[in-house]
Amino acid sequence: MEYRHTLVPLLVLFALRTLAYGSRPRLEDAAPRIIEHPSDLIVSKGEPATLNCKAEGRPTPMVEWYKDGERVETDREDPRSHRMLLPSGSLFFLRIVHGRRSKPDEGVYVCVARNYLGEAVSRNASLEVAILRDDFRQTPSDVVVAAGEPAVMECIPPRGHPEPTISWKRNNIRVNDRDERITIRGGKLMISNTRKSDAGMYVCVGTNMVGEKDSDPAELVVFERPVFTKQPVNQVVLADDTVDFFCEVHGDPTPTVRWRREEGELPRGRFEIRSDNSLRLTQVRGEDEGTYTCVSENSVGKAEASGTLQVHVPPQIVVRPRDQITAPGRTITFLCGTKGNPPPAVFWQKEGSQILLFPIQEPSQVGRFSVSLSGELTIMDVQVEDSGFYICQAISVAGSILTKALLEVETPSDRVPPIIRQGPANHTLSPGSTTQLHCHIMGNPIPSIQWEKDGQRILGNDGRISLMENGTFQITNLQETDSGVYTCLASSSSGETSWSGALTVKESADSSVAQATEPFQLPGPPHKPIVTDVSKNSVSLTWQPNAHEGGAAVTSYIIEAFSQSAGSTWQTVADMVKMETHTITGLLPNTIYLFIVRAVNAYGLSDPSPISEPVRTQDVNPTGQGVDHRQVQRELGEVAVQLQDPSMLTTASIRVSWTVDRQSQFVQGYRLFYRPSGGSWLLQDINSPSERSTVLTNLLKGTEYEIKIRPYFDEFQGKDSRTLLVRTPEEVPSAPPRAVTVVKLSNSSSATVSWEPPPSRMQNGVILEYRVWCVGSGGDNQTRYHINKTVDGNTLSTVVKGLMPSVLYQVEVAAVTSAGVGARSQPVSVLIKCSSSVYPPLLSTLVSLAEQITDVVKQPAFIAGIGGACWVILMGFSVWIYCRRKKRKELSHYTASFAYTPAGNMGNYPWLADSWPTTNLVHSGKEAVNCCTANHDTAERYYNGRMLRTQYECLFLNFVLMLKLLRQIVLFKHIKIRSSSYTVSSSCNTHLCLCSSDEEWCPPLPERTYLMEGCKDGPAPPQRNNACSPATSYSHQSTATLTPSPHEETRAPHDLPRLHQLDSHRRLPCGPVPVPQAPSPPLTQSNPNLSGQQHHSSSEAGTLQCQSPAPRCLHSQGPALSEDSVSATTPGKVTGSAACSRIQACM
Repeated sequence: MEYRHTLVPLLVLFALRTLAYGSRPRLEDAAPRIIEHPSDLIVSKGEPATLNCKAEGRPTPMVEWYKDGERVETDREDPRSHRMLLPSGSLFFLRIVHGRRSKPDEGVYVCVARNYLGEAVSRNASLEVAILRDDFRQTPSDVVVAAGEPAVMECIPPRGHPEPTISWKRNNIRVNDRDERITIRGGKLMISNTRKSDAGMYVCVGTNMVGEKDSDPAELVVFERPVFTKQPVNQVVLADDTVDFFCEVHGDPTPTVRWRREEGELPRGRFEIRSDNSLRLTQVRGEDEGTYTCVSENSVGKAEASGTLQVHVPPQIVVRPRDQITAPGRTITFLCGTKGNPPPAVFWQKEGSQILLFPIQEPSQVGRFSVSLSGELTIMDVQVEDSGFYICQAISVAGSILTKALLEVETPSDRVPPIIRQGPANHTLSPGSTTQLHCHIMGNPIPSIQWEKDGQRILGNDGRISLMENGTFQITNLQETDSGVYTCLASSSSGETSWSGALTVKESADSSVAQATEPFQLPGPPHKPIVTDVSKNSVSLTWQPNAHEGGAAVTSYIIEAFSQSAGSTWQTVADMVKMETHTITGLLPNTIYLFIVRAVNAYGLSDPSPISEPVRTQDVNPTGQGVDHRQVQRELGEVAVQLQDPSMLTTASIRVSWTVDRQSQFVQGYRLFYRPSGGSWLLQDINSPSERSTVLTNLLKGTEYEIKIRPYFDEFQGKDSRTLLVRTPEEVPSAPPRAVTVVKLSNSSSATVSWEPPPSRMQNGVILEYRVWCVGSGGDNQTRYHINKTVDGNTLSTVVKGLMPSVLYQVEVAAVTSAGVGARSQPVSVLIKCSSSVYPPLLSTLVSLAEQITDVVKQPAFIAGIGGACWVILMGFSVWIYCRRKKRKELSHYTASFAYTPAGNMGNYPWLADSWPTTNLVHSGKEAVNCCTANHDTAERYYNGRMLRTQYECLFLNFVLMLKLLRQIVLFKHIKIRSSSYTVSSSCNTHLCLCSSDEEWCPPLPERTYLMEGCKDGPAPPQRNNACSPATSYSHQSTATLTPSPHEETRAPHDLPRLHQLDSHRRLPCGPVPVPQAPSPPLTQSNPNLSGQQHHSSSEAGTLQCQSPAPRCLHSQGPALSEDSVSATTPGKVTGSAACSRIQACM
């Protein structure tokens, strides 16, 4: 009890003291400071959460939380609260309370730490409640695609916070977007190049921290387009055969198959689609040709495959040639119309002759005969010997057929040309009707009949056209394209006559006009005309009309005349004559004429009257009576001369024909002007006014000419005709190009070839190109050296590349026209010589020798024989070497040493600098020497040798090496000739040994090279323990190459250093053979700085001088053999005595 009373005052005192001290801060107290700020949180509803907050201070601060500016009640204030304030100051939520209307836990939080020194406020931290709605804003829909096409399925997830992510499942298995074909972006599932395996049920999955929501499933259906497993192919069959087009296809869903013909309908009644979808055509015809297409289709695609049908139809003659009778000098044409599939080739042959006449043959080959592309045979300037049967033959892959016609050539007579009694009349008919164009003729001999439409010969290869025996021309099923002017041509040996009529086909044709005129409706022929008066250029006629006027009264008369001097046909000289008497003017003086008269009524023309008696016009010489110049000029100006299309006789001659529409007494002849286009006019006079053709000769071949003609009388000249253009056929140039020169390009395997065109008169056409031949003399007529080039016709030079050295080329040039290649120029020789930079001096003689024996040594048998012989020699030599080495073992108590002292700095000779080691060591006594220690200050070089070859070994190995070099040169396989270097590669170890003398050449030492001083008693192997140059295994192959350095090639051979001779003025006593040790690394090449200092070796017996290699003595390349090192001489000093020194190179 007493103790209790004592304690109370103490507590009071302590409290007072505390209050006293609390009123003023102590030094160790500190204001609050937030050391861990709360972070934003997104949590699920009903889940626990913690907002962290830590503070420090002294005294320890108290932590309070505020949400949206209001203090948060925790379990300290309300034990039922779901919020707890942890000792650390963090605010812990047992569960997050969140509802549609009440959201007590969601907001912005801040923690505040306080003590008596102040307070600290943390950063704001928001607490948000995650949500995920149930309904998808867009659910995926079913998709149907074809295999290989892209498929896209779209999905928009439910609303949520945070925004849900999208993933996809196929058949309840997560879709792997690592597949490069699958892309998921922005809710879209994209599958490129879909496959059948991609089909299935797809579900869109929306995910956030609340959980996952699956959409309704959508189906992806992958169909396959139709794919052909067997397609129709192009076929060629004969007429009346059966043909099958196959078509097999698969797809999903199963596709349908149908056939179509691109050119129209399938042949009715003659096609069948079989169960395997193939198309069968029976009894095929020519009109069945075309493209047949198999069409396959399903719901996702369509495919087509086509095959063409070609029907071969044997040739048929649709227009047969007719027998013809003509006079010499005339031009006749035999028709031969054919058809077939493919179109047959037509050619002609005279019975009993071996000459075949083909279309578009050179005029020089067939002369007066020509065959057109349509099969017409034309014979110009007919001769008596041309009489006979002419055979037209048509041939194709489907068969052949022939027909023939007779040509009779009779001498000229007084018989008149054929007379056309009734010719074609003008008709206007409707489409689909039939018409007959009559051509009734009379004459002696019986004339032949041909028809033309609008000036073009009718072949009759149209099935609607037929030519009857009496000459009537029939057309069935008329079409509007049949409209035109139809001309009947009647010809015989006495001349020819023509009659034209117009045919019009149109829909609105008058049926009354379409009716054919009956013969009784035509007037009867007038009586024979009688001559009542004759002058120098006129004749007066009179006649009696026929009592039969026909279906209508006679309205007029037509008068026709014929004169052999004026032509070979009947010409209408007067029409619309109203009276039964008429005077015909414009006739030629002193010329015999015949006349006929026809009556005209509304239905047509009558048959001709009987021919009048011959009548000759008066012969009056106008020049003898004095003429009026104005009248001459006026009448000449009224003469109209019309040039006809010229006909080619040869490549240098043509026949020019013309007609005269208005004749005049003042025509003495015609002047024909012709020239090459743009050139000067040339003149040819025709002195006969009755002449209607002439021949131009000596024309330039392949040249376009301008031709015109004019009439003349003395010095008076008439009007020019229209100018015709004609081109003579081209021929190959008859002269070669001129001034062909060949210039070699320096330091190159190319040459420039230039030339001038052939003379213009001998070009024979337009030069299209030039051809250049470079023929190399390769032996055995080989073409591997030949080089050909073609350049444009405007180019007069070219560069020929790739010429081989030492090959003699003959260069020729020729011009080319459309007819072919012309004459070649005289050969010009060119030779690309081998310069010193191309072939090394060492190989120059070998190359020359190789070129001479190339044809022999390139044979495999020769190479095999040489190889076998070398093998036998090498085997014998190996046995001999073995015996000599065995003897050397007995002489091993001798030691040889050589010292090489160069006379000058060899740094200027890279071929030596790369061959000799860099440093030098002088070894005296029996000390151990490290030969790989560099000493760059010592100029002398010393080497120990291993074996001392005899002179016979050197000669043999030199022979072996030369054989290898020769073989490489001949085969051109391992020798690369360049301007700066060459390479000789060998497939085995080769030792080149040359006895050292003043006159001999020694190559630079490779990486495994040893020099020796020999004792008189014989050579000895090097010492293993004291030798600077260790023994090297000769089983290793050197990697040295033979490549000169660049500046070495410019040195003259006599300036290069020569390997010194070894003298024998010093000889060391031979010491005992030391115990062998393990070999050291082999010597390797380096780049020494050789000087001309002389090294004096020790006089102690058994002293060895050596050259130690540079630090990089391992794995370095061997020395290079330079072409300039052929004659290298360098005087030097030899230490020791030797009977012979040699260099042994392992290559």
